[in-house]
Amino acid sequence: EFADRTELYRLADHIEGVISRLVHSFSVGNAIKNGVPVAIIGETNAGKSTLLNVLLNEDKAIVSDIHGITFRFIDTAGIRETNDTIESLGIERTFQKLEQAEIVLWMIDATDATSQMNQLSGQILPRLERKHLILVFNKSDLSGTAHSDEVLSAASSIIPDAECIFISAKKRQNTDVLQKKLIAAANLPTITQNDVIVTNARHYEALTHALEAIRRVQQGLANNLSGDFVAQDIRECIFHLSDIAGEVTNDMVLQNIFQHFCIGK
Repeated sequence: EFADRTELYRLADHIEGVISRLVHSFSVGNAIKNGVPVAIIGETNAGKSTLLNVLLNEDKAIVSDIHGITFRFIDTAGIRETNDTIESLGIERTFQKLEQAEIVLWMIDATDATSQMNQLSGQILPRLERKHLILVFNKSDLSGTAHSDEVLSAASSIIPDAECIFISAKKRQNTDVLQKKLIAAANLPTITQNDVIVTNARHYEALTHALEAIRRVQQGLANNLSGDFVAQDIRECIFHLSDIAGEVTNDMVLQNIFQHFCIGK
């Protein structure tokens, strides 16, 4: 049985807080290491390449740094209904690249928006699970305000709660707002200079399992479970942390207890 459950609960809260911060830091670490992958998709001639060049501020590049956050842009072949074998292979590669993305910019010609959304939504939307989608209506300089309202209405009926923006990539209209939307979509937690950032996927996995275990400890203490059950979850937390810090033995745990706690007879 635990000598002092109140003290253990306090320690478990502290440990949960530390591990939780490390787990959440992985999204930043992964972005620092690999960049935030953004796929630009849409029909042929929707303006994908023009937008890519605007975002990168140069003709040929595959990465860009926007306001301190690195984005890795993935250009893709145009998507449309086709019976051409070669073109179909290019479209299939587009969908494979889509799997790599966390953020998807669906470029749509604003002058033909409703038709494009109706034609492609069945192919695109099922592939966007757990991805942040932004509908980018390009060539907005060629369509009026009334038409824009019509497009938004169509978008909301086809894709409820869709995030939309009207731009003109050619004239660089509203592309700065799109950059801000990208930063918001990345949704990276704020970090300070002294924060430890996790960049290793194996460490992240071990920390995730350790976090689950320490939360079971908290729940077990709150529900007044027996010491045997709580101790097993503590051991499991230590086991997963050992993947990162090296093996933690029972002797090490006992030595730590006797050094830092007053154990009564």
